[in-house]
This record gives sequence, structure tokens and C-alpha cells, in this order.
Amino acid sequence: MPTLTPVQQKFILHWGEMGTRWGINRTVAQIHALLFISPKPLNADDIVETLGVARSNVSTSLKELQSWGIVKMVHILGDKRDHFESMKDVWEMFRVVLNERKRREIDPTIQMLDECIADAEKNPGTDAYTEQRLRDLREFFGTTSAWYSQVCQLSVTALVKFLKLGDRILKTFRLRK
Repeated sequence: MPTLTPVQQKFILHWGEMGTRWGINRTVAQIHALLFISPKPLNADDIVETLGVARSNVSTSLKELQSWGIVKMVHILGDKRDHFESMKDVWEMFRVVLNERKRREIDPTIQMLDECIADAEKNPGTDAYTEQRLRDLREFFGTTSAWYSQVCQLSVTALVKFLKLGDRILKTFRLRK
């Protein structure tokens, strides 16, 4: 990997900063950014050299990115080292990330809320206000999760068209505040 241009540096640093705001390790996000803008797969040594991070940190970060399904290992003919590349289709990449976040964060929350509501129904000592707040939260997560599942069935082309309808949908249904 050649030396990073100022634009590449700016993007990688910003992506790392945004990663921390999204709950992702900064180095994980920076490695993803580097692989995303790289025109060819990179090996771990290339990543270490380009970003100036420890080899162990690169290995751990690559495993994390692979577990998310947005980076995959590839092999280059004549090179015994493992190389890595990011998904390039931004729509598909964000779909994968959203699916993974739903699986890791939303689904367990729905399960916990169901358990709390069931426990509240069994325990006469649970106050009605707490139980109603839990039910409201469960309804919110259930509704948004169901909507998300429906949207996920759209092809990328259909999803882009759907999202670009924004203002027309709001005007059609008079949904503005």
C-alpha cells in the first residue's frame, strides 16, 4: 500500500472517530476504512505499515470485521499470505451492519423485555407504571423490528428508490409535525 494521501488519511481518521461513537473500536473502524478505499486486497503487514498499529491489534481487528461479515479473507495467486478486502457495495455493507446490530442489540433487548413483562405479570408486586413502560418499549421495538424486516426484503435497487421517496411519502400521508 502506498503512502496515504491527505484525503485518505482524513477519511480513515474520521471513520475511526465515528467508529468510537458507534461503539466500535477505533482501530477496527480505521482498518475497515483502509480496506474500503483500497483498490486491492491488503495483507496484515500492509495494514500494520500503513496505519502504524500493532500486528496483534490488526489481527484482532480483522477477526472482528470478519465476524461482522463486512471484510473477508482472500488469497492472491503466488502469495502465501492472507489478504483482506472490504465489501464495496455501500448499500449492501450497511444492510449487513444493520442486520448484525439488530441481531446483537435489538433482538436480545426484545427478549429481555418479553421476560420482564412475563415476570411482571406473575408478580403482583410490580407497579402498573413500570409494567406499562416496559410494554410501550416492547411495542416500539416490535414495530420497528417488523418494519425493518420488511424493508430488508427489498432489493438494493428497490431500497434506494424507497429511501429516495422521503418527502413524497411525508407529503402523501401528511406525516410532518
